[in-house]
Amino acid sequence: MFRMSSLAAAPLLSALAFALPAEAETTVESSKGTTIAVAPVAEFNEPWAMTFLPDGSMLVTEKSGTLLHVAADGQEKTPVAGTPAVAYGGQGGLGDVVLHPNFAENRLVYLTFAEEGEGGQGAAVARARLAVDDGERPRLENVAVIWRQVPKVSGMGHYSHRIAFGPDGMMFVTSGERQKKTPAQAMDSNLGKIVRLHDDGAVPSDNPFQSDGEMARQFWTIGHRNMLGLAFDGGGQLWAHEMGPRGGDELNRIEKGANYGWPNVSNGENYDGSPIPDHATSDAYTKPEISWTPVIAPAGFVIYDGDLFADWKGDGLIGGLRSQALVHVAFEDGGQGGTATEVERFDMGQRVREVEQGPDGALFVLEDGPGGRLLKLTPASTAK
Repeated sequence: MFRMSSLAAAPLLSALAFALPAEAETTVESSKGTTIAVAPVAEFNEPWAMTFLPDGSMLVTEKSGTLLHVAADGQEKTPVAGTPAVAYGGQGGLGDVVLHPNFAENRLVYLTFAEEGEGGQGAAVARARLAVDDGERPRLENVAVIWRQVPKVSGMGHYSHRIAFGPDGMMFVTSGERQKKTPAQAMDSNLGKIVRLHDDGAVPSDNPFQSDGEMARQFWTIGHRNMLGLAFDGGGQLWAHEMGPRGGDELNRIEKGANYGWPNVSNGENYDGSPIPDHATSDAYTKPEISWTPVIAPAGFVIYDGDLFADWKGDGLIGGLRSQALVHVAFEDGGQGGTATEVERFDMGQRVREVEQGPDGALFVLEDGPGGRLLKLTPASTAK
């Protein structure tokens, strides 16, 4: 029987004891006057994603390839053994970490990462069993790659590789177009797509592009650029945000079989200044619910369902890299599949890579880059 409490008992030799220098808890006021309390918890080297374990401790990925088990108070960080080798550089490295919906019974963990291969690099999804014995450090067992980007290409950008499990247990994975543009519309490449898979990587028979070739059988949607946030709302509706080129970041309602237009349409323009027809010019492509110009560079996404931020239940929180912000969006009918609008944003003063909800309803954000901090956010009136 796997005992999460034994993770905290791993020996000190395999743990990295950690304490932040004393930092005062601060408050941040949003663009519409909402105030939240911000408390530093821990610090990392290029953190990318996190998830909470049943006992309130965390798994945190660092882009260079380290998976860390982190105590709930942030005071102890233990490297997890058995993490796959990654292609580190540019936007590549270790990415998302997500628990299987039945983790308490099967102990399965999913990791995304960039890997080397013939032709260059590409994203991959690995599934493993998180195991620990009393007196030993946590480790991954039976690590198996269950999905890969095809083909591998040169360059180290636009991997995307975010994971979300749906209410029915299906796994959705964002696959960026790797800065190659045209594969997003191609049916013989899974770049620039959202794919839908069984939890073991098998392709479901009811995906929408069954008649478009073997590769296309895994696609749920096409025409994407670089999606770094993926989440289901309370009504089972899937939402994704993606980075536009120069302008035109998007929040999209994800619908089975839809084409979101990249690179044929965008509300931005190419980096060389050449124009791209915007979404209003064609009904062939699904338009974004929100489009941002200037860009926010969205990364990390959670749709809140806790009680601590009572007024935010059903709303989305998006991290901003270039905007250095936490962006609060509301759905028309409280996260049950309605249209979305931006409500407010909080100036965090640093690039925000990841946003997660904690077991007690607090929000947690990971700052990007070397020395990126894990911050706990609570309503200012309830901060301790």
